[in-house]
Amino acid sequence: MAKKKQNEQYLAQNRKARFNYAISETFEAGISLTGTEIKSVRASQITISDGFVTIHDGNALLTNVNIASYAQGNQFNVDPLRTRQLLLHKREILTLAKAAQEQGVTIVPLKVYLKHGFAKVLIGIGRGKKKYDKRTDIKKRDQERELARRFKN
Repeated sequence: MAKKKQNEQYLAQNRKARFNYAISETFEAGISLTGTEIKSVRASQITISDGFVTIHDGNALLTNVNIASYAQGNQFNVDPLRTRQLLLHKREILTLAKAAQEQGVTIVPLKVYLKHGFAKVLIGIGRGKKKYDKRTDIKKRDQERELARRFKN
């Protein structure tokens, strides 16, 4: 069986995160899930666009991420919007906690994917962009498209 390309393996992506935030550093974290939740995640029934990470009592918690209830889950389904624990090393949690204390910094989930059968989330430390920063990004992207179009012909 052929290997899938890296961009095809993502179960969920937060496309707006890199537009709204300047991501300075990324971390790969495991997610603590129940049995029915991991089945829903494998079926790509997860939305991370509104999610964020908080640090509480030395634990990294993934908040406001919607994992849909598993259709055959019956009584074992849990609340779709519950707070889930992220599995990180203590040093990484301390780095995230230090960064989160700064003004204007948010820890956002970027991508969810499977790695060796385990659900992983790529989180990034992001500083909110101003409106003019977003405009320059749009302008740069349009110029790159135009150059690619010209060189193609």
